[in-house]
Amino acid sequence: MAELDIGKHCQIDSCNQKDFLPFVCDCCSGVFCLEHRSREAHSCSEEPVKRESRTEGGNTSYPCSFQDCKGKELLPVICPQCEKHFCLAHRHQDDHKCEKLEVQKPRMAATKELVQKIVESKDGSKSKGRRGAKNPATAAKVALMKLKLHAAGDKGLPQTERTYFQVYLPKESKDSSQSMFFCSKWSVGKVVDYAASLASLKNNNNVLTAKKLRLCHPQTGDAFRMDDTLLSLLAHPESPLYNGGNVILEYLDNERTSLEDVSDYTQT
Repeated sequence: MAELDIGKHCQIDSCNQKDFLPFVCDCCSGVFCLEHRSREAHSCSEEPVKRESRTEGGNTSYPCSFQDCKGKELLPVICPQCEKHFCLAHRHQDDHKCEKLEVQKPRMAATKELVQKIVESKDGSKSKGRRGAKNPATAAKVALMKLKLHAAGDKGLPQTERTYFQVYLPKESKDSSQSMFFCSKWSVGKVVDYAASLASLKNNNNVLTAKKLRLCHPQTGDAFRMDDTLLSLLAHPESPLYNGGNVILEYLDNERTSLEDVSDYTQT
């Protein structure tokens, strides 16, 4: 049986790796693998063409910088990493294939490392936990079975990529919490947007002066960075999140980075 000729080789001579989903540089039009897709990684000799805002009929619009996208916004939506304009659909790093996005390790190796870290963190919490204190890892494991029965989320996600949370909603919400699941590969920003949609919450995160809807740690109350991924938070060495555990959604002023009292949410 003849082999299918799928993919292309990276143009870096010292690499030449065959990638089944190769990346084409927007500047030099070269073909590269995942590791060498950014301009810095392949020492691109071409300068990027900046897409400036346009004025049509007296209104200023900002065109999306993503390849072949014709979307535009009335207000600037700028990626904090690559500093380019994007439409709302492409504002997250993984959605516009940001050149500054950290290269992920091969899936199997990254998954194996993640599982090992979770196991080690659970063992450590058992040995260090105070006698009689409720272990969040154990509680999450028990709660996970219940969450899988009625959690809301994208039914098209593979079971192996789903991460379940009991999401505690902002104090002004009608409901105190909802059960949801998300893709473990999503960034925190994408999780916040999706949770806001499921819970019908007002989301003005793209408005500079408005309060921002933030995802917070259920024990420390610290707000997670929008570009963090769920995978990295599940594998955090000191205060990880747990599949089946809790998270908190709340509106915070731009200068605030944490909640004052998490018990106001989780003990209601």
